[in-house]
Amino acid sequence: MIDYLKSMYYNGVVSKSPSKKEVIFLLNAQLKNTLFSLAHTIAAHYGKSCEVAVHDLTDDNAAEHSIIYIENGEVTGRKVGDGASGVVLEQLSREKEAEDRIGYFTKTSDGKILKSSTTYIRDEGGKVIAIFSINHDITALSVASTALSEMVNPIEGGEVEKITPHVGELLDELLWKSTELIGKPVGLMNKDDKMRAIRYLNSKGALLITKSGDKIAKYFGISKFTLYSYIDLKQEEKNND
Repeated sequence: MIDYLKSMYYNGVVSKSPSKKEVIFLLNAQLKNTLFSLAHTIAAHYGKSCEVAVHDLTDDNAAEHSIIYIENGEVTGRKVGDGASGVVLEQLSREKEAEDRIGYFTKTSDGKILKSSTTYIRDEGGKVIAIFSINHDITALSVASTALSEMVNPIEGGEVEKITPHVGELLDELLWKSTELIGKPVGLMNKDDKMRAIRYLNSKGALLITKSGDKIAKYFGISKFTLYSYIDLKQEEKNND
């Protein structure tokens, strides 16, 4: 887009043998109209909360009257003919070092939080001739984001628990988690691994599911007697403690 705008600035169709002053005026007018059209489109797309402004830095009084076009100026309380913002003043003081800034945060004097973007329009020699700025009021969105964050984030840390529609699926989920806890497939588990996995299942209430003992025993390749002995051993350890 910037290259396109620069080409408009330099390669417009002009009358025969125009003076340098006439060429600059005609092309500058075309460039301005294009910037104004882009500003209007962006502002219309995002609505009243989005201010879009065009700053002309070719004027000798740019520091005091840089805004030549603005949509939804009520966001910052500015209008055409108003002076420079901090970004523009900084640009006027050290234009060679300036780089486009996209999606940074700013704040108005009345406390609005804005998400801003600043694009510098340069001539062929690298001199900044205009600034295209977007200031989107996200104050309400920030408040909503905070409220939503409080609602959707858990009070307690830890993993997100899965809610399954059937207890059979819940048991399958717990079996998978017990295997993940050990970090190896059942075929590679030793006795201690299986005891640890089964104790995890018991702590999660898996043994309370009807006929879960048969499924768990089969999953770990042990008998139901061995299954419950692992649990009893854990209980004995607690009692001894």
